[in-house]
Amino acid sequence: MKVLLLKDVKGLGKTGEIKDVKDGYGKNFLLGKGFAKLATNDVVRQYEAGQRKKAAEIEAELEKLKATDKILSNIKLTIKRSLGANGSLFGAITKEEIAKELELQHQIEIDKKHIEMELPIKSTGIFDIQIKLGHGIHSNLTIEIIGE
Repeated sequence: MKVLLLKDVKGLGKTGEIKDVKDGYGKNFLLGKGFAKLATNDVVRQYEAGQRKKAAEIEAELEKLKATDKILSNIKLTIKRSLGANGSLFGAITKEEIAKELELQHQIEIDKKHIEMELPIKSTGIFDIQIKLGHGIHSNLTIEIIGE
């Protein structure tokens, strides 16, 4: 019996491979547990079409991330905060504030979890932070903190 593996099966093969297995093992374990489907022409074509669709979606997402990276690298985000008597900020600039200002000023939506800062920003000046966009694409964003 030929089966198309839907999940990795230890000792048998990886997802997407077509394997020839014994009838009992195929019907009772692989098909029964949802690890495989019977490898008919329709099932194989359907699986390959699904893989092509996933690849196209990933490619489109990569293009979108590269465009976002290019935009982020060319902008300078300005954040205005009130200063204390000695000229220092009240509190620190957080990842959440950076994400919020980025959306307000440039309409770019970034999850605060993707923003990487080595140290919290506690003073005025110009800072470079890194944003992990996904799929191994990292972007640098320049932030200017201005006191009011």
